[in-house]
Amino acid sequence: MLQVGSAEDHSQKVLGSIRHVLVVDDSRLQRRILASSLKKWGLEVVEADSGDEALRICAEDPPDLVLSDWVMPGISGPDFCRAFRDLETNWYSYFILLTSKSEKNEVAQGLDAGADDFLIKPVSSNELRARISAGDRVLGMQRELSEKNRQIEEALEELKLAHDAINKDLIQARKIQESLVPELSRNFGASRVSLLLEPCGHIGGDLVGMFSPGSGRLGFYSIDVSGHGITSAMMTARLGSYLSASYPDQNLAMEGRFDRFYSLRQPEEVARILNARLLTDRGVEEYFTMAYGIADLESGALRLVQAGHPHPLLLRKDGTTEFLGEGGVPIGLLPDVPYTQIETQLERGDRVLMYSDGFTECRMKNGEMLDEDGLLDLVRACDPDLQGRAFLDALYDKLSQRMSPEFGMEDDVSATLFEFNGP
Repeated sequence: MLQVGSAEDHSQKVLGSIRHVLVVDDSRLQRRILASSLKKWGLEVVEADSGDEALRICAEDPPDLVLSDWVMPGISGPDFCRAFRDLETNWYSYFILLTSKSEKNEVAQGLDAGADDFLIKPVSSNELRARISAGDRVLGMQRELSEKNRQIEEALEELKLAHDAINKDLIQARKIQESLVPELSRNFGASRVSLLLEPCGHIGGDLVGMFSPGSGRLGFYSIDVSGHGITSAMMTARLGSYLSASYPDQNLAMEGRFDRFYSLRQPEEVARILNARLLTDRGVEEYFTMAYGIADLESGALRLVQAGHPHPLLLRKDGTTEFLGEGGVPIGLLPDVPYTQIETQLERGDRVLMYSDGFTECRMKNGEMLDEDGLLDLVRACDPDLQGRAFLDALYDKLSQRMSPEFGMEDDVSATLFEFNGP
């Protein structure tokens, strides 16, 4: 039974989280005594004379607090608590068992059933209110946590929707970027240019390409824009228009002659034009490295410019190799930069490989970068009979096999292969 305390115990006290209380006891007198005190404390009280009736009430309108007697006909207090916890509801209620049992094994049984607290009969009014206040604090923290979790879930759902929208846009952006390289391999007479472009994300900052203003003349390039992601990809789109194979009148590497045909500008001149164009574009902070070459498909004469890009690799038919160029300054960094032109003579069967630093700066399983010697090892590991795209695919496959699984592909990987086979 409930013991009556001082007048202060009967003063009204409004709690923060506990407002609705269910009292379960087969004794009508005990329910009324408990309900009387609870109502004086400003709580709404519902009564049930059995565990079965209490379960029905809880299923329809879960209370904030349950005060349940241990010993009742039919369902006992622990059994009712267990069934109550099994109800499908997101509402957590504080559960106090009222019992004359004080043995440790009885307390453990109640805790196993899902009870939060115990009160030993006869119940002191002050102790009951103190336990309810403790339960109110627990429920307050639990519901505050639930609310925060709900807000987090809503925020995560919003982020997921935003991520899905961005991902959809990036997939479309990749298709647009792939359209900048419509052909991955093309024959120019007996010679051929093959391209490799493997972004490390949806979109990348590498660009490869080729164009020819007419029979016997060919331009090809490998470009790496600084940074990664959307900004770099937008820059590659701009550069793709500057070096368009479809619109020679817009291609900065070509110039019209006599309103009848186009000729190729010298590589060093192309680098200067691109550098000046990029520096005049306001708000553009990106720069790029480039290797660009023009070939005479009749004589095999090759002219190159290297603007901060990795050294082009000359692969002779007899198996000898040579890295070309002396480095140069990236395009878009400094005004009025002098670019040095490289000239060499190709023989039938010779190849020129331009590649981005996604190859040479790729981390291997030993933690070190591939570097130029490692690139030569990759080339020598490929079947010497492979040509064109098959050779580039094999080269990328060899790189993937040696790549560190911890770091993976940290940068875009691209390459341009020119194979000279005579007129």
